[in-house]
Parts: sequence; C-alpha cells; structure tokens
Amino acid sequence: MNEKTIQLEDINPVELYGSHNVKLDLIKKYFPKLKIIARGDTLKVMGEEEIIASFENKLSLMMNHLNRYNQLTEGNIERIMLEDNEDTLKTPISADDVLVHGTSGRLVKARTVNQRKMVTAINENDMLFAIGPAGTGKTYTAVALAVRALKNREVRRIILTRPAVEAGENLGFLPGDLKEKLDPYLQPLYDALREMIPAEKLTNYLETNVIQIAPLAFMRGRTLDNAFVILDESQNTTHSQMKMFLTRMGKSAKFIVTGDETQIDLPKNQKSGLSDAMKILKKVKGISFVYLDEKDVIRHKLVKDIINAYKVLEEK
Repeated sequence: MNEKTIQLEDINPVELYGSHNVKLDLIKKYFPKLKIIARGDTLKVMGEEEIIASFENKLSLMMNHLNRYNQLTEGNIERIMLEDNEDTLKTPISADDVLVHGTSGRLVKARTVNQRKMVTAINENDMLFAIGPAGTGKTYTAVALAVRALKNREVRRIILTRPAVEAGENLGFLPGDLKEKLDPYLQPLYDALREMIPAEKLTNYLETNVIQIAPLAFMRGRTLDNAFVILDESQNTTHSQMKMFLTRMGKSAKFIVTGDETQIDLPKNQKSGLSDAMKILKKVKGISFVYLDEKDVIRHKLVKDIINAYKVLEEK
C-alpha cells in the first residue's frame, strides 16, 4: 500500500472539507478504495498508486475551482468528480470571467462546464440552441450574455420571448388585461433581469423598448436587427412557430433558443418545434448546439435527484 502526504496551500481547509467535514465525506465516497485522513491543512492518503494519482488530480481541480470562484459547493465537487474531460475543467477560457456585474455586487458567471460552452458558442456563432433540464442555468446564462452584449454596445436592444403555453391553463381564464395575463408566463425573464440590472435602469430600458419582453405570437412579421434575442421554453413552440421565430433574424443579431425536451406542454397531437429544429438545423454552419444535463443543476441539490429519478423512469 502506498502512502502520500498532501499539503493544502493557499486555501482555508474548512472551505474544502465543509462544516463537520460534509464535503470531505462526499469526496471520500468517490474514492472508496483510499484511506483519507485530514489533519488541518494536511491530507494523508493511502492506497494504490494509480488511485492516489487520480485523487490528486481531482483535488487539484477542486482547489483551482475554490481559488477562482471563492466557493466550492457539493454540486461543484460532484461535477468535478463526474466530468470525464478534465482538460475542459482545467482550461482557463474567457467564459470563466464575470459576464455581468449584477445588482447588490453580485458577480454573474458561467459556473459549469456546459454553461461556459454556451458562452464560447455564442461568441463564435450567431445562433445557439441551449437544451437541458430545469435548473441548469440555460435561461439565466442566456440573459446574462444578452445583458453583457447590451452593456458592451454590441447590440442596441434585447428581446426576450417565450410561447404563452403552460400546463393545462388558458390565457382567457386569467384575470386582467393582456399584459397582466401574459406577465406570469414571462416572470422568469423579469427575475433574471432584476438580478443583473438596477431597478431604475431596468424600468427605463423597458419603457423605452431597449429591453422588450413579449409572447412569441408578437414576433410575427418583425425583422430583428442589432438585437440579442432569446426564445425561452422553446419546447412549447410548434413547428411553424419555431420556423417563424428563427426567420425573424436580422443583421448584427444574436439568437439563443433555450428548451427542455422533457417538459413539453403542447397537446399530445402537436410535435415540438424544438425537436424538429434540432434535427433540421444540426448541420447548418453558424448554428451551435449545447446540451446541459443534471450535472449543470445550480438550484437545490434535490433538483438533480428529481431529474435523475424521472430519467430512470423514462428509460424504463
């Protein structure tokens, strides 16, 4: 049996081990054949040489993440442990930088490998499809990219849209005028914007149409020039709606389409426009596809478990 002592430098051991060693216990679960003993800023590791080398590699990635983001969550640890392409995690790319300085000093960053792929993809292409389950940061990252483009004067306006289709509800039965009927469907977009733009400035942007938030039906007949456009919840578009939206693209525009194929609320006899677009456009140059998964979940850790549980059921 081999033994190695590892000195933790430039980090607070508590941030790596977690309160009551919760994070350390999680790390140990991924290396059941190793005996890992932590004493302050020193780790003693015993086991086979090859496994110790793998542990050192993952430990290095975790410490790099901690130094870069000043935090290491249990979700971060699981992502690092499960990520096969370690070079992707190590590579310092521009996507790791702050996208937006949000309200209350919040720094908005791409926090997972696939979110960073979204940033790289939209930098290299004018149209991006970001596809994945709930909680993976698709919409949030897309909105951050749009706000960054607006602040950098790369575009003149932001247009955010989504189909007004929800689980079993009908707009006609909701109280209020048209805007009041539609606002609940668009609330996630408002929420993301409020975290990235001060309230007074956001109000001004909305009043002057620098930022427009509207249901998908309002896009028909428009040409969207010099704009950063996001179609959210695209799995609830029909084939014709998706084609209509994509052909609104004007000069100097960026389009991001986000969607989750597992949460389609269309009538059973209607096929999702997202599913069609993925097949039709997969070989078109200038269009990029990024697929997020449960490893990208940045909500409560139970969300990932819920996604996995449903995935198992669907596979059966």
